[in-house]
Parts: sequence; C-alpha cells; structure tokens
Amino acid sequence: MSELTLLLLRIGFLILMWAFIFAIVYALRSDLFGTRVRRMPAPANAVSAASPAFATPAAAPVAAPAPSSPAAPAKPGETARRLVITSGAKEGLELPLDDEQLTIGRSADSGLVIRDDYTSTHHARLMLWDGTWMLQDLDSTNGTFLKGKKVGAPTAVPLNTPVSIGTTTFELRR
Repeated sequence: MSELTLLLLRIGFLILMWAFIFAIVYALRSDLFGTRVRRMPAPANAVSAASPAFATPAAAPVAAPAPSSPAAPAKPGETARRLVITSGAKEGLELPLDDEQLTIGRSADSGLVIRDDYTSTHHARLMLWDGTWMLQDLDSTNGTFLKGKKVGAPTAVPLNTPVSIGTTTFELRR
C-alpha cells in the first residue's frame, strides 16, 4: 500500500473513533440530565399559575393497603385526590395529589420515584389542567401506557384507569 492510502485509512479510523466517543458522551448526558420538558399551554380561563417544570410535591407519601375490590365508577366532574399503586415494587403505596403536577421517574427529584430497569430518569408527568388530570410521557425509552395503550401526547386520565410505567401500575382515585 502507498503511504497516502495508509495515511487516509489512519485519518478515517480516527474520525470514526471520535464519532463513537461523542455518541457515548451524548448518551450518558441524556441519561444523566434527561431531555427538555415541553410545557402544556395554560387554559384560557385559568388564573396565572406559574409552576416550575420539575416541581416536586411537598407532601410525604402515605403507605396504605390497596383495596382488593375495584373502586366505584367515577361521576363526571370529579377529580382524583390520590394516586394508588396497584402493582409493582411499591404496591399499596398511596400518594395525595395536593399539587398541580407530579413527576414520575428514577430521578431522586421526582415526586414518585420508581426504581426499575424499564423506567427513565424523567419518565412521565401528571398535571392538573383545567380540572382534569393529564398524563404526559417525557420522551421515555420504554413508554407510558394508559389502559394498555401507549401515550404519545398529553392524555386525560379518568378515575380508576390503570397507568403503567415500567413494572409499576397505578390508578387515580377520589
């Protein structure tokens, strides 16, 4: 081989190596710091309620056994006041929904911390929007499921409807 061909192969190999290193750094950065969160527009009739993108609830979780029978169907106009984990590592845990939003993920700054291999650092967010609890997937790797269907856009969460994130399933209840 000529010296020019050998030089070009060396330079090509170095470029390929650096591209691989940048891909690794980008993947680590996105896993550690998450992705930017898109905010939902405020409803027209709402009073200015500015809240940070990653606000965490101040209330501490209250552990209580999950009821064995399904709850009564919800009446129109009622909003959920608590989140009950029905299956997973934290089965039976009950969280009051006092704030207007709750972040869910592996991160310690999440309102509901779920530590399993199928949950992203900032996986999903529940937010109260115009009197309805909305579920937003934060571009998670494995997805968020509402009644078995993958959530792509912010979606209303009816009472007593199963929401699955990783190996954990929860419901919103009165």
